[in-house]
Amino acid sequence: MQDKKVNKRTAAEKAAKKRRQSEYMYVFMNGKQKRVKRPPTIDGMDADEFIMQNADPIWLHQNEMWEYIDASPDVYE
Repeated sequence: MQDKKVNKRTAAEKAAKKRRQSEYMYVFMNGKQKRVKRPPTIDGMDADEFIMQNADPIWLHQNEMWEYIDASPDVYE
């Protein structure tokens, strides 16, 4: 009985697989597994969460994100 030889992936195939894994993720919809694009992230955080933690009121105003501006007076002192 002879074993079937399994070919190893080339460097290009490994790079393509890594790119696909970073670009897409698998989720279950209606009991079936589907491939969907990953949501955009900045430094591993959701983009909205990153903006909330790092943006100042002037930047938020310039980009018309008024709902994220904290209206407490101690911010401006």
